[in-house]
Amino acid sequence: MTHRLNSHDGITRVIHGTKEVVDAEVAFFYNINKKADTYMNYTRPPLAIGLDPVRNAFLDAKSRGVHLRYLTEITEDNLSYCKELLKLVDELRHLDGITGNFMVSETEYVAPLILFEHGQIAPQAVYSNTKEIVEQQQHIFDNFWSKGISAGNKIKEIEEGVEPEFHEVITNEDDANKILLELSRSVKKEALFILPTDNAMRRADSLGVIDCLINASQVGASIKIICPLSKRNSQILSKISDQAPSIQILKGSTSPAAGVLIVDGMKFSRTELGEPSNDDTNIQSSRAARFTVYSNSRPTVELFRSIFGLLWNERTLNEQLRITDSMQRDFINIAAHELRTPIQPILGLSQILSNKLVNTEYADPLNIIVKNALKLQRLTEDILDVQKIESKTMNLKKERFHLNKLILDIVREYRNQLRNKNGNYHVEIKVNVTNKDIPLFIEADRYRVTQVITNLLSNAVKFTMKGRILICLQQKKGNNPPEVLVSVTDAGQGIDPDILPRIFSRFVSKSYQGTGLGLYIAKGIVEAHGGKIRGKNNDEGKGATFSFSLPSTH
Repeated sequence: MTHRLNSHDGITRVIHGTKEVVDAEVAFFYNINKKADTYMNYTRPPLAIGLDPVRNAFLDAKSRGVHLRYLTEITEDNLSYCKELLKLVDELRHLDGITGNFMVSETEYVAPLILFEHGQIAPQAVYSNTKEIVEQQQHIFDNFWSKGISAGNKIKEIEEGVEPEFHEVITNEDDANKILLELSRSVKKEALFILPTDNAMRRADSLGVIDCLINASQVGASIKIICPLSKRNSQILSKISDQAPSIQILKGSTSPAAGVLIVDGMKFSRTELGEPSNDDTNIQSSRAARFTVYSNSRPTVELFRSIFGLLWNERTLNEQLRITDSMQRDFINIAAHELRTPIQPILGLSQILSNKLVNTEYADPLNIIVKNALKLQRLTEDILDVQKIESKTMNLKKERFHLNKLILDIVREYRNQLRNKNGNYHVEIKVNVTNKDIPLFIEADRYRVTQVITNLLSNAVKFTMKGRILICLQQKKGNNPPEVLVSVTDAGQGIDPDILPRIFSRFVSKSYQGTGLGLYIAKGIVEAHGGKIRGKNNDEGKGATFSFSLPSTH
């Protein structure tokens, strides 16, 4: 018995009776030209294999070259039938939770009544060859098909007892906490834990997660944790150290990102944290979870394991570099102090002898001793200054003094040195002071400011074979507070473009003369006074200009 709905280009009808429903399905397959798609719940594969008319219809369609796709829910109960079904169709896929039944071809659509009783034939079905209905059902099938997974993979999961892949997004904080605790309890071989804040470790401890990781470590699991370390989680760190010393912990940086727990390379939980609360010391209120992603997706798990590995290696390398750098600084500091101790008497005694034996055969050798002792003294002082700058222990003995006069005194000394050094004097040092009648006073460490100007002037003299070195001093009243600007412009070869971006770093030099510490020390001294220092090549293409600014006093 049928009820028909006629349209201008097809019919839609309801078929009644189990025999009529089977006949309709068989007729559907015999009418197919190129392809047919079947969408059935988990009860239908046994019927497709067990009902001879339906089975034969599948075989006939396949023998005619019809492309057959079948989408169903593969379970332990219908597993054997699905294996047989693989022989009848071209493609078989699994999709969880299928509740409907229908078949669609290029021209027809048949939908048997939904039944969940095994072995029962549907007593009713809907049939249509109306173009719009057929196209609509084809679109529905294609959408479901794209979400299905390979039947072979699903069969393997069932036979090997592999947990089906899942990907959950959890917005309820209590549920997320339960998952985190269950995940930490399940650790067998390995747990990788990233905590974005020190308080996140306290929250994890209050949930019992840390105790679970300690227990896992005690029975041989490898546990690695990256977390910011502070006084707030120091007690937890002590507990871990006492109860599970094999747990490895590296100091991480506080991050607004998520916390991640990866267990046995199989599952992970990633919790996105909210904005910090006003009371970030409160375990319960601080940075509550916005949402949690929980999954056993193998590609995603491997991705997070790789990220953890990169972070771990980076933190390990940074820690090794920190230790090495600390040892290096300590050694250099000790060496510099040990060098300075014998230099003082060597320099003092050689200068006394040099003064007494001026016109003797020993004068020149003594001058060489004095000259090299002075070089060694400057080197040790530079090294000690570097250590003070890096450890931020440079003490400034500030006093109010006349900067104009200081610069003129330094330049006068350099002029005398150049004349005594070389009779063929080709370098001119000139000083240009804005409003030279008005003294410019600054409150600073006179010795350290002298050191900066001397370093800049020494570089200018060293790299200028011929020409003028110009030292300018001016007051910048527009700034608040007012500043004085000192610049040294030379006519030398300029700054090599390769080292220009790091010219104020340690040991940067393209010359075999000097250590490359002068500009680094100058920068440290200027910045300790609250000023700034700059270096650039001159616009006209010859020489370089170094300038620094310091706060001035009225």
